[in-house]
Amino acid sequence: MKEDFLYKLFNIIEERKNSTSEDSYVKSLYDQGAIKINEKILEETLELLEATSDLSDKKKEKVIHETADLWFHTMILLSNEEIKIEEVLAELKSRFGTSGHLEKASRGVSDEEK
Repeated sequence: MKEDFLYKLFNIIEERKNSTSEDSYVKSLYDQGAIKINEKILEETLELLEATSDLSDKKKEKVIHETADLWFHTMILLSNEEIKIEEVLAELKSRFGTSGHLEKASRGVSDEEK
């Protein structure tokens, strides 16, 4: 899958700002605000963590499903915060080839974050 798909999905999420809550789940989240969107991200994060603990033969399927849910809701949050996906991708690209340890050190990470 190419980045193009992420751009297309993000554009659809952005377009939902012009919908109605009755017609669009995404719009209903926008209307409820950042707190509700944050709650959904927390919910999806917990579901992803639960999926990774699954011992059944459905584990991989569950992890993929919950990761997609988390990414989707994170994209809604970005849109709500007027952050373009290009900005996040640029940040990730800027870190490419940099050791995670070096990147953390450059941010002045506290002992608690280590």
